[in-house]
Amino acid sequence: MVAALELYLDTDATRRIRVLWDALEAEGVQSMRSLLEQRHRPHVSLAVAPRFDPDRVAEALHGTTVAAPLRLSFQYAGQFVGRVLWLGVTPTADLLAHHALVHRRLARAGIALSEQYLPGRWVPHCTLSMRVPNTLMAAAVRRCLEMLPLEATVTAAAIADHARDISHPVP
Repeated sequence: MVAALELYLDTDATRRIRVLWDALEAEGVQSMRSLLEQRHRPHVSLAVAPRFDPDRVAEALHGTTVAAPLRLSFQYAGQFVGRVLWLGVTPTADLLAHHALVHRRLARAGIALSEQYLPGRWVPHCTLSMRVPNTLMAAAVRRCLEMLPLEATVTAAAIADHARDISHPVP
């Protein structure tokens, strides 16, 4: 499993993504809602690693507002290798600058991060399903497109490792 530095969304956006999770489940697609005893909540991950020490990450980010009130605009659906389905966030200058700042702070502290989440490689997204069956991908993408666009505001952040039952809020 992996650990992530997650950005959480306002109440309305969170509700709309949970409704989408339910619609996917009704189509036969396991969504993030049903993984790991329903510990997941809609989010955008800024950084990912095989494991995080929450105290070390919090120390590295001390003085940084990780949960900056960024506006996020979800405008498209996408798929990563392995049939991972997600909603894509338009990468604004503010979002990319915030992402780079967080990564600089973590790198200075010697915290190893997943290459796919490094500045210049990161695809800002909200994961909906980790493995959509091939026969259901078209229906799942259609469900996503039916609810777009989605505007959201970042309201909170946490260091999360759901497999290890870790959720450590950060400012």
